[in-house]
Amino acid sequence: MTSRTRLTDIAEQAGVSTATVSRVLNGKQGVAEETRRAVLSALDVLGYERPEKLRSRSAGLIGLIVPELTNPVFPAFAQAIETHLAEAGFTPLLCTQAPGGVTEDQYVEILVEHSVEGIIFVAGLHADAEADTTRYHQLIANGVPFVFINGTNPAVQVPSFAIDEVRAMEIAVRHLSALGHTRIGLATGQRRYSATRGKTRGFQDAMQRHLGTEDAPVISTFFGFEGGAAAAGMLLDAGCTGIVCGSDLMALGAIQHVRSRGLKVPADVSVIGFDDGPLLSHTSPALTTLRQPVDAISRSAVATLVDLVSGSPTPRSEILFAPELIVRGSTGAAPRGA
Repeated sequence: MTSRTRLTDIAEQAGVSTATVSRVLNGKQGVAEETRRAVLSALDVLGYERPEKLRSRSAGLIGLIVPELTNPVFPAFAQAIETHLAEAGFTPLLCTQAPGGVTEDQYVEILVEHSVEGIIFVAGLHADAEADTTRYHQLIANGVPFVFINGTNPAVQVPSFAIDEVRAMEIAVRHLSALGHTRIGLATGQRRYSATRGKTRGFQDAMQRHLGTEDAPVISTFFGFEGGAAAAGMLLDAGCTGIVCGSDLMALGAIQHVRSRGLKVPADVSVIGFDDGPLLSHTSPALTTLRQPVDAISRSAVATLVDLVSGSPTPRSEILFAPELIVRGSTGAAPRGA
């Protein structure tokens, strides 16, 4: 294959002139960044190897610590964060936790040994009010920048990014009350987690504001399927016709328990989830849920960490993102006489 043919192929694929292709391949100045990316993409699409001087080099390693991947929202965060890190030129090192496996502290040690430029913690021990924060203060002392996603800790002054739990509960209660539900309960995780505390506060405030209900029922179990089923049983015993859940997995567990009692969703009981993981539109019934803006949260967290790595001044504050109510088939009008 001749050089001319190669330039012509690349130019046609990129939608530019062969002269422009030549300038890009030779590293010449005066080519718009968008045009340069189009030429490099054309090289990749056509299977040509990029010249050595044009190959992207990693700006460094970034550690990403996420909880176990059984909850679909965490793989979604991992994928979005890895994408934005790659776009920024960094190489992500994914660390996933599992019960009885490598701990967060052990992962931090491993990442520091690998000389990472920074770390992103997703729903880690920073979200647990009872957890020791020594690991984070040691990172600060050692000059390793990091950010939190989903959960903040007032004892650790670093940038954090999360969904607005209080606003989410306001939206959920308003939706159910508009459907005629007056007896609504919240099924959520352990009280020591910041997400649970935010949801509980927002739920009780919203129930007081919309329905005048004092001490609305809140059941704290676990964020998983079994926790949702257990909480649903107690809320049904309390006469609830609407159940707001702290996660989609909890909501699926709640729906199963409702059905085990011979009741129907949503004819007898309406259920709202939280997160909007993949495939929830295909459940039966499709799950009404509060969607986390995973990509927006991930993009902001990565951009902030990149600024920290580069030494740019960055506010040490919590940024809250608005949830979106996705109405599907698991919520409906309150049963008559309820």
